[in-house]
Formats: sequence, structure tokens, C-alpha cells
Amino acid sequence: MKASELHALSEKELLAKAAELRGELFDARVKKATGQLEKPAVLRRLRRDIARVETILWEKRGDQRPHDAAGRKAGRAGASQ
Repeated sequence: MKASELHALSEKELLAKAAELRGELFDARVKKATGQLEKPAVLRRLRRDIARVETILWEKRGDQRPHDAAGRKAGRAGASQ
């Protein structure tokens, strides 16, 4: 998926797209483990698409750093923030 297409999506749509891509990546990994994956390049494409979506989400939010699952800014362990 092209970055220009992703820039047109809202934050909510980008979150849904990221979840969809993660599901596809999981399915592809299962297929790889069972020997059913015909095109190994699919794994690379999915990883890069997920990174592309996450980058655009980060840009839209205007964050300095990404947030972890608890909503805290991610950083070095033990560093005071």
C-alpha cells in the first residue's frame, strides 16, 4: 500500500488497517510454519506495510515518541521522563 493512500485515511481507519495487517501477518507466519506459504516475500511486504501505517499514525498524532500499550511514552528503561 502506498503512503499517499494511507495519508488520506483518518486515524481511526489507520488503526483498523494496522490491525488488519497484523492479522494477515499472523496468518502468513502460520502458513510459513506449516509449509503452506507460497510467496515468502509476503512477510516482508506485510512488515513494511505495518511500519508504514504506524509511521503515518505517528505523524498524524504529532508525538515525539510512540506510546506503549499503557499509553505512556516509550523510552529507555529506567530513564526519568
